[in-house]
Order: sequence, then structure tokens, then C-alpha cells
Amino acid sequence: MLGNILLAFIPVFVAVDPIGLLPVFVALTHRVGKKERKKVIIQSIATALSLAVAFIFLGKWVFRVMGITVGDFMIAGGGILMCISINELLQPGKQRRLPPGELGAVPLGTPLIVGPAVLTTSLIIIEEYGLVATLFAVVLNVLLVGLTFIYSDLLIKALGQSGARALSKVMALFLAAIAVMMIRKGVVQLWGGV
Repeated sequence: MLGNILLAFIPVFVAVDPIGLLPVFVALTHRVGKKERKKVIIQSIATALSLAVAFIFLGKWVFRVMGITVGDFMIAGGGILMCISINELLQPGKQRRLPPGELGAVPLGTPLIVGPAVLTTSLIIIEEYGLVATLFAVVLNVLLVGLTFIYSDLLIKALGQSGARALSKVMALFLAAIAVMMIRKGVVQLWGGV
């Protein structure tokens, strides 16, 4: 069980990319006071957890209703992950200024903490490692993002802006590799079902 949690944790960690989110969080909350920043962190973690857990439990049901197979989702999710990783590698998105009241839910909670990459990865790893391991992996990763946000000032000092960006690029490469793996597994699954 512990082995499955660890194996599920790694792809979710790559998809969440807490270190890659660090410069984004700092940029978005640059002019926010400590009290407001704490509210933003709590709101972002609550939003991310709610969305991820709901998707883990309802995702397969939605698939059945819509006639989508896991192979279809693997290919589509792999394509989205590839686009996200290419965008992160070639043109990191410009962040717009948002009021702190909206900032925690959107864009931090979703799509930055829990977006297409995490939703796709979590649904796929349920097949590989089971529901309990996937839930643990997702919850632990989201809480890790919360800790990263809480200690963001210290982490940015330790890594430096360029160090955080470089680490984010490495994570984007891993995300691209996971995307290729998902597309490959999806094609194999669809090919085997024909």
C-alpha cells in the first residue's frame, strides 16, 4: 500500500509542480498583505482539494454517461499535458493582476494547482495504483503546495528566481514525458479493444 502511494505520488507531484507554482504565487501575491495572503492560500488549497476529490469520485461516472473510455481520456489528457508542457517550456504565461478575493479559487486553486494535468493524471493512476493510493497522493501533493506557498519567501530566497524557473523547466520536461507515456498507453488500450 505504501509503495502504491509513493508510485502514485510521483506523477501527481510532477503534474502539480509545487516549485514551478512558486514564482507564479509570488508574482500574483506580490502586493497582498500577510493576512490576505493567508486567506488566498487557504482558499486555493480548499478549491484544489474539492475539485480533485470530486473528480476522482465522479470522473468515471461522467465517462460512462458520455461514452468515453479510459483510452480516449489518456490520449486527450496526454495531448493537453503535452500542450501545457510545451507552453511552459517555450512561453511561460503572463500573469494578470487579480483581486485577492478571486485569486485563491481562480487561477491558483484551479487551473494552476489542480488543472487538466492533475485531473488527467489522477484519473489514470486510479487504474494503476487504486483509489486510496490516488487520494493520498493528490491530498499530499495539494498540502505540499500549501506548505510551499506558506514558506514561499524563504524558498524564493534559497532557490532564487532563476533557480525556481530552471526547476520549473525540468518539471515541464517530465510532464512532457508523462504526456507521451499516457498517449502511448491510450493508443495501446484502444488498439487492444478494437
